[in-house]
Amino acid sequence: MLSYERLSKKPILFKSFTGLAVQEFDDIYDKQIVKRYEKHEIQRLSKRKEDRERKAGAGRHFKLDIKNRFLMLLVYYRLYITYTLTGFLFDLDQSNICRDIQKIVGLIRKCVPIPQKTYNITKRLQTPEEVEQYFPGLLAFIDSTEQQIPRPVDKDRRKMYYSGKKKRHTVKNQIMVNNRGYILHKANHKKGRRHDHDIYKTNHPVTPTQVVNVVDLGYLGIETDFPEHLSALPCKRKETKICPKKKKITTKFIPKRE
Repeated sequence: MLSYERLSKKPILFKSFTGLAVQEFDDIYDKQIVKRYEKHEIQRLSKRKEDRERKAGAGRHFKLDIKNRFLMLLVYYRLYITYTLTGFLFDLDQSNICRDIQKIVGLIRKCVPIPQKTYNITKRLQTPEEVEQYFPGLLAFIDSTEQQIPRPVDKDRRKMYYSGKKKRHTVKNQIMVNNRGYILHKANHKKGRRHDHDIYKTNHPVTPTQVVNVVDLGYLGIETDFPEHLSALPCKRKETKICPKKKKITTKFIPKRE
């Protein structure tokens, strides 16, 4: 059975399973979750009708304590596993996993930025208030991630899916998030051999004109290909003479061309 007591003894696995170091997990739990949990439970239980037959808090209790439920939710979102596998790891029934996550996810989102889609369909933002709601700070972060796939049997497919950067066969997914970690756009997966900028040219999200698209040097050239968009790319400049080999990374803002 997976638990905080067992997993915290292996810091490397803890970081890999949850995305947080043990100390970071403890700080968030002690300083935020413990203080907010009682109020969260009162609000959750008070949503029921007043003519209820039993008092608030009656019924079956959670099998796991709040700390292990917090750990379970992070493992579920970090590893992107099914309810069935999560139940096997934490010795719970599949229905209990769904219930436990549903009851606590609202509290955890106030303490940890859990990635999620803000909406499931395309939406046209018409007012400045809507733009600010989906793009806080008027910023959008775009990048591509690679996932390893089994080595294709066909020789041509092996060549198309081979990534020189990862030195293995992969597929690429381009994702756009806001500064709260919410996924606003995801393109269909592409062959691992394709360049990030090449994917962006045919599968880029259409953002409001006042939103700045923050990208890395893999998207070098979007300032000329898409002059109507605001872009921010990192640029490198040489350090002082004391350490000439090192380079400092700064951000280069590409204004929209009239």
